Amino acid sequence: MLLIYVPKITNRCRYIFHLVFKDILGIDFELVSDIDRFKNYAQEKICYAYQPIGDELFIQCSKLLFETGISEQNIQVFEWEHNVVFCGTGKHSVLPFDPFAAIFYLVSRYEEYLPHIRDKYDRYNAFESLAYKHNFLHKPVVNIWASWIRDLIAKRYPALKFPERKYKYVSTIDIDNAYAYKEKGLMRTLGGYAKSFTQFDLQQVTERTKVLIGARKDPYDTYDLLFDIQRKYKLRPVYFILLGDYDINDKNISPENNKFRSLIKNLADQADVGIHPSYASNARKPQLQKELKRLSSILNREITKSRQHFLKLRFPDTYRSLIDLDITDDYSMGYANQVGFRAGTCTPFNFYDLDQEVETRLKVHPFAVMDATLKYYMKVDPEEAMDYIKPLVDEVRAVNGVFMSLWHNETLSNDKVWFGWRELYEDVVKYAVS
Repeated sequence: MLLIYVPKITNRCRYIFHLVFKDILGIDFELVSDIDRFKNYAQEKICYAYQPIGDELFIQCSKLLFETGISEQNIQVFEWEHNVVFCGTGKHSVLPFDPFAAIFYLVSRYEEYLPHIRDKYDRYNAFESLAYKHNFLHKPVVNIWASWIRDLIAKRYPALKFPERKYKYVSTIDIDNAYAYKEKGLMRTLGGYAKSFTQFDLQQVTERTKVLIGARKDPYDTYDLLFDIQRKYKLRPVYFILLGDYDINDKNISPENNKFRSLIKNLADQADVGIHPSYASNARKPQLQKELKRLSSILNREITKSRQHFLKLRFPDTYRSLIDLDITDDYSMGYANQVGFRAGTCTPFNFYDLDQEVETRLKVHPFAVMDATLKYYMKVDPEEAMDYIKPLVDEVRAVNGVFMSLWHNETLSNDKVWFGWRELYEDVVKYAVS
């Protein structure tokens, strides 16, 4: 077992060493603050302190893991071994930076607790982040730094064996709008016709009419195609269902609609299903509770997975609400306006509540790319999208992490603005599983 000396065992230390050594590197460790015990330990050990104790493997610490509360951090970013690092240290350390403090800063989303400008949907903007400003958003630096730590330990203590970690791909699908025209109810359907006539969009009038009389399949009804790709590539996707009350940002089918409920049951028979908390629910916990009950009632099972509609996260409030309602796994950790690694990692991790200084039981699953990000924010055509996606997959594969994509059922319609994106989705899947 690896013994790690720290000047003081804090919740932050427990949290980050568990993430690095157990979750990412897969080995057992013990934290100690007893110098005599550390000195007398004759096996593998690391000193994480301000000064070395003996000739052991020494990584100089900074103050972040021994602080409490939230304050502005003086982050100085520099390059080492062709990668970006920060939290620099002295010359006696085996690394020129404190990887544990840097990892904590990223995965705790420390910067999102500090004052910042939010976008029009009240979200933290990727452009505000340290990773975007210093051009490392496209790299899972947490995993890269962990691999450096592993290599240092393996070189010093070759008898300590690290288990082989396997790369994994996870496809996730958000159902914001189950159908384009079907099952919308009389008033929404009439409103849709009125809007089309007002805009002189006779093509949409014709298309809507053909769908409603059964002469054409609804363009957003892409579920058979999703199931075919799932079987072809042996995927176990996760579908997130929007069941909010109708609102300007929440426009799915009524949760009382029998065909919609039947669709949800069909999805749950062939994949994992989670709740897609509505935009309106983010600030209203009773609304979130109502939506969870709706999905639980439809499926007659407990719902434990979640992804926020619009990726609307506010720390720590959003995650506290999920925890209070027994959600165990959240999939919202990614940016709407940029691809990449919002928390710097491609490994699921537990949410650390900075306000309460405690590790929670909520597992956060980061995703790296979303279809709407590429199209609407980055203005990328489907023909060039793989130039952005392949490097992300390659980065994750290099550190044996989890590559997660976020797509929507409507994207596969090949209809209007989404023409060409159906083929892209299968290209992504094919490359990610190869």
